[in-house]
Amino acid sequence: MSSIGLNKWIVSGHLGATAQVKMVELRDGSQAKLAETTLYVRKTRDWKESFTVKLTIWERSAAWRKLPYLKKGSVIICTGNLEPNPYISSNGNIPRAGLEMTVVDVDLDNVKNEEERADYQPESDVMDIGKLENPFDSEVQAIEAIPVPVI
Repeated sequence: MSSIGLNKWIVSGHLGATAQVKMVELRDGSQAKLAETTLYVRKTRDWKESFTVKLTIWERSAAWRKLPYLKKGSVIICTGNLEPNPYISSNGNIPRAGLEMTVVDVDLDNVKNEEERADYQPESDVMDIGKLENPFDSEVQAIEAIPVPVI
Protein backbone atom coordinates (compact mmCIF):
# COMPACT_ATOMS: atom_id res chain seq x y z
CA MET A 1 0.00 0.00 0.00
CA SER A 2 1.07 3.52 -0.68
CA SER A 3 1.64 5.92 2.20
CA ILE A 4 0.25 8.81 0.15
CA GLY A 5 -3.31 7.81 0.98
CA LEU A 6 -6.61 9.41 0.23
CA ASN A 7 -7.34 12.98 1.26
CA LYS A 8 -11.14 13.11 1.14
CA TRP A 9 -13.11 14.98 3.79
CA ILE A 10 -16.78 15.76 4.30
CA VAL A 11 -17.44 18.96 6.24
CA SER A 12 -20.77 20.65 6.96
CA GLY A 13 -21.54 24.07 8.34
CA HIS A 14 -22.88 27.57 7.66
CA LEU A 15 -21.45 29.81 4.96
CA GLY A 16 -19.93 32.95 6.45
CA ALA A 17 -20.26 34.91 3.20
CA THR A 18 -21.59 34.57 -0.32
CA ALA A 19 -18.98 32.95 -2.57
CA GLN A 20 -16.78 35.50 -4.40
CA VAL A 21 -15.63 34.63 -7.93
CA LYS A 22 -12.22 35.77 -9.18
CA MET A 23 -9.83 35.08 -12.06
CA VAL A 24 -6.39 33.62 -11.39
CA GLU A 25 -3.45 33.01 -13.66
CA LEU A 26 -2.23 29.42 -13.77
CA ARG A 27 1.42 28.32 -14.05
CA ASP A 28 1.07 27.70 -17.77
CA GLY A 29 -0.12 31.29 -18.30
CA SER A 30 -3.81 30.46 -18.88
CA GLN A 31 -6.65 32.02 -16.88
CA ALA A 32 -9.10 30.15 -14.66
CA LYS A 33 -12.05 31.12 -12.47
CA LEU A 34 -12.40 30.13 -8.86
CA ALA A 35 -14.76 30.99 -6.03
CA GLU A 36 -13.76 31.49 -2.39
CA THR A 37 -15.80 31.62 0.78
CA THR A 38 -15.62 30.60 4.44
CA LEU A 39 -17.48 27.76 6.13
CA TYR A 40 -18.19 27.93 9.87
CA VAL A 41 -18.23 24.48 11.46
CA ARG A 42 -19.67 24.19 14.96
CA LYS A 43 -19.84 21.14 17.16
CA THR A 44 -23.29 20.54 18.57
CA ARG A 45 -22.32 20.26 22.22
CA ASP A 46 -19.68 22.94 22.68
CA TRP A 47 -19.58 26.14 20.62
CA LYS A 48 -16.00 26.76 21.81
CA GLU A 49 -14.87 23.89 19.61
CA SER A 50 -16.06 25.62 16.43
CA PHE A 51 -13.65 26.40 13.61
CA THR A 52 -13.59 27.86 10.10
CA VAL A 53 -12.56 26.33 6.80
CA LYS A 54 -11.59 28.42 3.78
CA LEU A 55 -13.34 26.92 0.73
CA THR A 56 -12.00 27.11 -2.83
CA ILE A 57 -14.22 25.98 -5.71
CA TRP A 58 -12.64 25.67 -9.15
CA GLU A 59 -14.60 26.36 -12.33
CA ARG A 60 -14.43 22.84 -13.74
CA SER A 61 -15.51 21.05 -10.54
CA ALA A 62 -18.97 19.58 -9.94
CA ALA A 63 -19.50 22.12 -7.15
CA TRP A 64 -19.25 25.07 -9.58
CA ARG A 65 -22.79 24.57 -10.93
CA LYS A 66 -24.19 25.00 -7.39
CA LEU A 67 -22.42 28.35 -6.96
CA PRO A 68 -25.60 30.48 -7.38
CA TYR A 69 -27.04 28.79 -4.28
CA LEU A 70 -24.04 29.41 -2.02
CA LYS A 71 -25.36 32.41 -0.09
CA LYS A 72 -24.35 33.70 3.32
CA GLY A 73 -25.98 31.65 6.10
CA SER A 74 -26.75 28.61 3.93
CA VAL A 75 -26.11 25.22 5.47
CA ILE A 76 -24.03 23.11 3.08
CA ILE A 77 -22.09 19.85 3.07
CA CYS A 78 -18.75 19.96 1.22
CA THR A 79 -16.63 17.10 -0.07
CA GLY A 80 -13.02 17.71 -1.01
CA ASN A 81 -9.33 17.83 -0.09
CA LEU A 82 -8.44 19.42 3.24
CA GLU A 83 -5.02 20.99 3.84
CA PRO A 84 -3.66 22.77 6.92
CA ASN A 85 -2.39 26.31 6.42
CA PRO A 86 0.11 27.17 9.17
CA TYR A 87 0.64 30.80 10.21
CA ILE A 88 1.89 32.90 13.12
CA SER A 89 -0.86 34.77 15.01
CA SER A 90 -0.68 38.56 15.19
CA ASN A 91 -1.28 38.62 18.95
CA GLY A 92 1.36 36.75 20.90
CA ASN A 93 3.23 35.29 17.90
CA ILE A 94 1.67 31.90 18.59
CA PRO A 95 1.92 29.31 15.80
CA ARG A 96 -1.53 28.35 14.53
CA ALA A 97 -3.03 26.53 11.57
CA GLY A 98 -6.07 27.28 9.46
CA LEU A 99 -7.84 24.79 7.22
CA GLU A 100 -8.28 25.15 3.47
CA MET A 101 -10.51 22.88 1.42
CA THR A 102 -10.49 22.45 -2.34
CA VAL A 103 -14.15 21.57 -2.86
CA VAL A 104 -15.06 18.78 -5.28
CA ASP A 105 -18.81 18.64 -4.61
CA VAL A 106 -21.41 20.50 -2.54
CA ASP A 107 -24.68 19.18 -1.16
CA LEU A 108 -27.21 21.87 -0.34
CA ASP A 109 -28.93 21.41 3.01
CA ASN A 110 -30.67 24.69 3.84
CA VAL A 111 -30.23 27.46 1.27
CA LYS A 112 -30.83 31.10 2.24
CA ASN A 113 -32.46 33.25 -0.42
CA GLU A 114 -32.99 36.84 0.69
CA GLU A 115 -34.98 37.84 -2.43
CA GLU A 116 -37.67 35.19 -1.99
CA ARG A 117 -38.08 35.93 1.72
CA ALA A 118 -38.33 39.69 1.07
CA ASP A 119 -41.02 39.24 -1.64
CA TYR A 120 -43.12 36.75 0.35
CA GLN A 121 -46.31 38.28 1.72
CA PRO A 122 -48.77 35.83 3.30
CA GLU A 123 -52.34 36.44 2.13
CA SER A 124 -53.94 35.72 5.45
CA ASP A 125 -53.19 34.08 8.76
CA VAL A 126 -56.43 32.08 8.53
CA MET A 127 -57.12 29.68 5.67
CA ASP A 128 -60.68 29.55 4.32
CA ILE A 129 -61.41 25.83 4.18
CA GLY A 130 -64.52 26.40 2.07
CA LYS A 131 -62.36 27.46 -0.89
CA LEU A 132 -60.39 24.22 -1.00
CA GLU A 133 -61.27 21.73 -3.69
CA ASN A 134 -62.33 18.28 -2.58
CA PRO A 135 -60.83 15.62 -4.85
CA PHE A 136 -63.55 13.18 -3.74
CA ASP A 137 -66.47 15.31 -4.99
CA SER A 138 -66.55 13.43 -8.26
CA GLU A 139 -68.68 10.35 -8.62
CA VAL A 140 -67.32 7.53 -6.49
CA GLN A 141 -67.46 4.07 -8.00
CA ALA A 142 -68.14 1.06 -5.82
CA ILE A 143 -65.20 -1.27 -5.40
CA GLU A 144 -66.03 -4.94 -5.13
CA ALA A 145 -64.18 -7.09 -2.65
CA ILE A 146 -62.02 -9.68 -4.36
CA PRO A 147 -61.59 -12.93 -2.45
CA VAL A 148 -57.93 -13.76 -1.84
CA PRO A 149 -57.03 -17.44 -1.55
CA VAL A 150 -55.26 -18.42 1.65
CA ILE A 151 -52.18 -20.57 1.04
